This record gives sequence, structure tokens and C-alpha cells, in this order.
Amino acid sequence: MTTNFSLFGGAESLTEGKRSPRRTFLPHGDTNVAVYPGPPQDPADFLWLMTEEPHRTRRMAIMKAHPEVTKLMGYEPLTKYVVFLVVALQVSVAIALRHTPTLSPLFIFCAYAIGGTANHNLFLAIHEIVHNLAFKRIVPNKLLAIFANLPIGIPYSAAFKGYHIEHHKFLGQDGIDTDLPTHFELLCLNNVLGKVFFATFQILFYALRPTFIRRQKFTHWHVLNVIVQVLFDYVLVSNFGAKPLIYLIASSFFAGSLHPCAGHFIAEHYLWDGMEQETFSYYGWLNVLAYNVGYHNEHHDFPSVAWTRLPALRALAPEFYDTLPSHPSWPMVTLNFIRDKEVGIFARAKRLSKEKMVKNTPSTAKTEADDLDRSSDSDKSE
Repeated sequence: MTTNFSLFGGAESLTEGKRSPRRTFLPHGDTNVAVYPGPPQDPADFLWLMTEEPHRTRRMAIMKAHPEVTKLMGYEPLTKYVVFLVVALQVSVAIALRHTPTLSPLFIFCAYAIGGTANHNLFLAIHEIVHNLAFKRIVPNKLLAIFANLPIGIPYSAAFKGYHIEHHKFLGQDGIDTDLPTHFELLCLNNVLGKVFFATFQILFYALRPTFIRRQKFTHWHVLNVIVQVLFDYVLVSNFGAKPLIYLIASSFFAGSLHPCAGHFIAEHYLWDGMEQETFSYYGWLNVLAYNVGYHNEHHDFPSVAWTRLPALRALAPEFYDTLPSHPSWPMVTLNFIRDKEVGIFARAKRLSKEKMVKNTPSTAKTEADDLDRSSDSDKSE
């Protein structure tokens, strides 16, 4: 049947002006899924906020309402055993494939299905360990992170800690939180093909972006991480050839590419449905493979609560968490990110860092602030 476009006031499509379907929902269902929480975001720029990041405020409110939440804090002894098991699995599979052609369907399938899932698990084991949640003391945590790094093939655990802790402390602050896309990425990748490229190679963005934005001080832990990883790779290649190492590196690539679990990279902090909500959780079964990282609001609110107790944290404070929209699926997050016009590289909340706020302050305001500081100091001296 031919559509009579003379009835639509000059529109050239029946979908013109219509919004993408809603992608996030309350955990126990929304009463009206057709109602959007907010208008579409301008795709020409990031969402710049002047408000404080939400997690500190919610943490204080939860601790006031539920002081028993402190009982959930602390390390999880189970973590080290899971790490040992997954490292053993990956090394065993890598060695078992030493005679398999690298471009064969079996090799690629194992690298994607087994290796991608296992190395993604190790990414998140390191994420857990950098919060000192595997042992009571700092040194064993750092050593376990270096050990968990081995099947990943490239040393990164020592560098990740510094960047990740800043991500928590300075969430959304431009130039400090290296989880944020840069303006260059916004210019180059703000279309469907750009989003496909980003989703496919996002592990490289997370690995390389920090080195361009905010360099770290090189410590003896960085040196140890590099030495141990290079020795492991050398021993593996010397004894079993290059294919096991190729398998491990391919596994790391797939773990941060178009993999069902990799949807969490986009799900956690991209803005959806016109909301200014900076962090989203996911409560589905894939959390079993990912140290419950889907409980991301809970994790940012209480980074001292280990992965095994994050569901208990949500259950303890449902009035805080069940009112926040969450993602129903990680794989669909990646698909919707690529195809929806209302979300893209631009869909991140940013804040000016304190240093940039000072630089952008008019000179007269700076002078007045300095005068106030000096007068305050003189009052104290008197």
C-alpha cells in the first residue's frame, strides 16, 4: 500500500522526528516504557555538568540509612582461587593449541569463546584486585594482579591501578578520568561507522588513551610488571612456539571487542534515554563471568565492597538502587550503541577539573579569591 505523504505536512519519512526506543529500565519494570526520562542529547558535544559526581552523595546517604553496610566491606578470599583457576585454564588451552593453525576455525573459535571470556574475567579480576579486595595487605594484592596479568600477554596491571583509582576519585573530570573519550574521538567516531570501529577496537582505546591524556609516574611495580610479563612470554614462546602467545593476545583483543561480556565497557558510564545518570548497572547472569562488575552503581558507591557482596549491598538498600534505571542486556548495549542515533561517543558526562576551572576563571574573580584567602590568613594570624 502506497503511503499518502500529502497528509504529513512535508515529512519525507514516517519515522521522522521519532525517538529511538528506550534502552534502560527500572530493575522491576517501568510502569510506562514509552515515557522518556529526558530529551535527546546534542550529539555535537559531551554533556558538561557543574554538579558533583553522584556516588559520594549516595554513599553518605546509604551509610546514614543503613550503618550496617560497613559489615559488607573488606577483601574476598575466594578471589585468588578464581584467578589461579582461570590463569591455569588459559595457559592450558594456549599450550594445547600450539599445533593448530592460527587462522583455522578451531583456533579462532577458542580464542573468542574460551579465551575472550577468560581474559575478560582476568581484566575484571585485576579491576577487583586494584581495590585491594583479594588480600588484607597491599603487596599480595599487587603481586596477584601481576600474576593475573600473565595470560593477557601485555603488561598493564600496574598502570591500570593508578588510572582506575583516579576514575573513581575524579569521575567525569576532563583530563583526569581517562575512561572518558577525547574531543578527537568525538570528531572522528561520531557516526555509525565510527561507533562500529570503536566497539570493535575499544580495548585499544582503553589501553592507549591514558598515555596521551595523563601519564603516570613509573614505579618499581611497573618495572616488575613488565619484567615478569616479558619473562613469561619468553618462556612460553621458547618452549611451545609463538602460537600460544598469539592465542593469548588474540583472547585479550576479543575480550575487549565485539564480545557479549565486553558490552559492560559501554554500559557502565555512557548516557542513555536522555538522562544525566552517569553510571548504569546490569543485573543479568553474565555477572557470573565478570566479578559482578554489572553492579556498577553499587561498586562506585562502595569500592571497598568485594564482588561477592555487591548483590547483598543492592538488597540492603533497594530504595536507592531499585529506583535507578539499569541495562537488561550487555550484548544489546553494544548493538544499541552502534545503531541508535541518541547515543554515541558524545554520550558521556564531563566536568572541568579543578585546574581547568581555575584557568577558566576571569582574572578579576581570581584576584578577589586571592584577596579573600589573604584576609582569611591574616585573621587567623591575629
